Amino acid sequence: MNPASPILAAAPEQLLPARELMAFTLASHIILVPLGVALPLITLVMHHRALRGNDPVAMLLARRWSAVMAVQFAVGIVTGTVLSFEFGLLWPGMMGRWGDVFGIGFGVEAWAFFLEAILIAIYLYGWRRLKPWTHFWLGVPLPFAALLGAFGIIAANAWMNTPAGFTLDSTGKPTDVDVRSTIFTPMFGPQYWHFVVAMFLTAGYVVAGVYAVGWLRGRRDRYHLLGFRVPFTIAAVLTPVQFVLGDSIARSVFHKQPVKFAATELVWDTDTHVPEYMFGRLQSDGSVKGGLKIPQLDSILAGFSPDTEVAGLTAVPSADRPTPTQATIAHWAFDIMVTIGSLLILLALWYGWCRLRRRDLPRSRWFFRCAALAGAASVLAVECGWITTEVGRQPWIVYRNMRVSEAVTPTRAAALWTVLGVIVVVYVLVFGAFLGVLLKMRSRWRLADSGAARALADGPESDTPYGPRGELVGAGPKSPAPPAEPGSGPGPGSVP
Repeated sequence: MNPASPILAAAPEQLLPARELMAFTLASHIILVPLGVALPLITLVMHHRALRGNDPVAMLLARRWSAVMAVQFAVGIVTGTVLSFEFGLLWPGMMGRWGDVFGIGFGVEAWAFFLEAILIAIYLYGWRRLKPWTHFWLGVPLPFAALLGAFGIIAANAWMNTPAGFTLDSTGKPTDVDVRSTIFTPMFGPQYWHFVVAMFLTAGYVVAGVYAVGWLRGRRDRYHLLGFRVPFTIAAVLTPVQFVLGDSIARSVFHKQPVKFAATELVWDTDTHVPEYMFGRLQSDGSVKGGLKIPQLDSILAGFSPDTEVAGLTAVPSADRPTPTQATIAHWAFDIMVTIGSLLILLALWYGWCRLRRRDLPRSRWFFRCAALAGAASVLAVECGWITTEVGRQPWIVYRNMRVSEAVTPTRAAALWTVLGVIVVVYVLVFGAFLGVLLKMRSRWRLADSGAARALADGPESDTPYGPRGELVGAGPKSPAPPAEPGSGPGPGSVP
């Protein structure tokens, strides 16, 4: 008999649909988060390059990226707002009891959100109306506002993983809240820096991947090469940094959340000389089926010695640990994330070798094929990171203080399934509209660059449906688009 069966049988019927609804909305929202957090900085890097070198191509890229940034932010408002409501509607037990303790993180995120909205509006408005350097410096606070929003969200999640900063009275209610301790919990530092670097390298690979596709289609002009090189360089530099931070957070989980570590690594019994399993499935009897077994490696990774003792899932009662299925999900998510990270390091080293040796981009089509896939792979790695964090903590919504089943809404399961169906339809429409707007912008940019739309208005960006408009830096009115290199195929606006 599966030892998890009594646990599942005792769970409220609302638990599964509430989990599925939260998982779907969170997984959808997190697709947008890398661009929301990191695209402002990447845009400003390109903007600074344009001003410093009086480079019209770099300015064109910066303007267009700021337009994408604005559209992404608008869609993120929708998905982020849904998540905010879900915390209170799906998990009233947690918010009612613990909201006063860790809710400051959500408050910080809300203030950062409003600040970012104002700064984006100023940045877009300023393209045509402000002096170049004044406009740039007004955009500089944008990345800090994005990082502040990430600060609030990670502070709340880190508190759920390692709750601190309160005491419990005789009735079990939290009192004597220490705000500083609730924010800077033991897991906050490792989680925050791991998350932030993940956002920057993911956004870098996503943006660079668009121009890698253009390169593969024969567009070898400076527009595409510059659009590829700047974000890819940022991502490539951060990739090995992220690998080190990933190792650090795994070791923090080993010390602060040993049961989650055991689930992630499929460790059943507490022991030394524990092997590492690549993939594989945990069975109800504690055995691991399938996967690649590497002797002693888990102990070595955890404590730099095969003699390191690793706590197993059986160190706590079955009701206080993830089920074998949940452990397997967390384990696979973790292994996929690590595998993608390792492959991205190889890609970054390939790029770095060519840049240092020849001061040029790699010339292999295989490199650009891999670069085109790196963005999607990075988004998948981010999704897997959150799966590892949330599933590995089960059955706790507040680690060792409140179970997920205690926090769930009393709303009928049928109603929650209906809401999930409606949300799926709405999100398909929202993301479809998002993609449609981006494709429309690309088409208009293509017309602008080809010169077909120059008679419509004053500037090369005046035909874009969203975002900044104006002339290129250092160019007079109605200046021509950046010329393509011979044999480069369609114009530089073929890929945004």
